[in-house]
Amino acid sequence: MKKTIAKVLPKIIGNGLNAVSYVAPKYASAKALDIFATPRQGRFTEKHHPFLDTAKQLTLPHDNHDIQTYNWSGSKTTIMLAHGWESNTYRWKQLIEMLQQLDYNIVTLDGPAHGKSSGTQFNAILYSEFINVVANHYKPDAIIGHSVGGMASVFFQHKYQNEALQKMILLGAPSEFTNVFKNYVNMLGFNKRIENGLNDLVLERFNYKPSHFSAAKFSKEIHLQGLIIHDKGDKIIQYDEAELISSNFKNSTLITTEGFGHGLRDDSVNKAIINFIKA
Repeated sequence: MKKTIAKVLPKIIGNGLNAVSYVAPKYASAKALDIFATPRQGRFTEKHHPFLDTAKQLTLPHDNHDIQTYNWSGSKTTIMLAHGWESNTYRWKQLIEMLQQLDYNIVTLDGPAHGKSSGTQFNAILYSEFINVVANHYKPDAIIGHSVGGMASVFFQHKYQNEALQKMILLGAPSEFTNVFKNYVNMLGFNKRIENGLNDLVLERFNYKPSHFSAAKFSKEIHLQGLIIHDKGDKIIQYDEAELISSNFKNSTLITTEGFGHGLRDDSVNKAIINFIKA
């Protein structure tokens, strides 16, 4: 029953806002953007706390936001981790434990409206600003981003060209914001009024059209060592997004997996990450 409701609900919402768009198109588009930017999951549950409590926790300010960070101290270089949509720091538990065994200094953050960080809405642009604040504080040598955390990492480095950073690892990362938007429009069955209104709102709020926000395009100006890992069967972010980033990220290597899906939760992936960091 729950699965049936979950499948039907997006279309019900889409049809409702489509109807509203005939009389109040800007309102309908604004509601659609709010839904798009509001995570339904990603906060912590009780089972997460024992692991998180093993880290030193620090809250950093950014404008009107509080950014929650975690640090597992080590004597080696600093590795920073940025999770994806509707997730949080806990998603890195297995990789963190492997890095701890090798005595790396590990830093993570919760994205906007995720984990213990403040806010009710999320977007990759704001997330990239969070990443910049945390990177300036902890000075990581390498950054690892999963999904939109990878996209936000590219946005951050493209804009700020952080000089301490040497390596970037992107896991299942999307390239084109237009594709992310289009998938959302298709999932909810929005009409052209709302689709065009969404594009107009992005331009109004961020001074650029959605097509400007391209990890592939931005990666042309990133001069780090890069590792891109993407699964052929990723149903959330298509594999060709990784190929597009890889073709533009000059000093990068693309590793293709099969059977791990979007989450890429496998020891072989973690080992490939560690080998890249070690090199």
